[in-house]
Amino acid sequence: MWTVIKFDEKKIEFLKKDFKKRLGADFKIYIPKFSIQKYRGNKKKIKECNLLDDYLFCFHKRFKDPNVKNILRFSRGLKYFLTGTTDSQNEINEFIKKCKESEDKSGYITKNFFDLYINSNYEFISGPFGSKIFKVINLQKNKIDILLDNIKVKINRNQYSFRPV
Repeated sequence: MWTVIKFDEKKIEFLKKDFKKRLGADFKIYIPKFSIQKYRGNKKKIKECNLLDDYLFCFHKRFKDPNVKNILRFSRGLKYFLTGTTDSQNEINEFIKKCKESEDKSGYITKNFFDLYINSNYEFISGPFGSKIFKVINLQKNKIDILLDNIKVKINRNQYSFRPV
């Protein structure tokens, strides 16, 4: 059974170590990640980011038992277990499947993970418009008409990375 955990990013190794000690080695942790390319001067830097910030998915067959989560709740690096994951197993499995299908060879989520919708707001996470919010006006195969600070702009869909706001 999958569960969703809020964790401390600096203490992820402690969390894995404590889980291994208390559950054994047969648990799985999945953290969907994407990469952002930023330019500083003439150098290109690649930054790794978690798709869900400080949440991760953890699978173990004993998570059905509430006492197991009670035993693990004082693990180092663990902030808390998200409630309601027992009833949402199908949705969690579908989300993880979608993430894994859209990963590239390096294990990062690709740009085609996010579905684009007209009249929805998105934020640039790469390129010269980094951290700017825009609204999608029109979708074409490889081009997107956007509204950026009340200016209509046409951009190439594959050239920039963005996420929903």
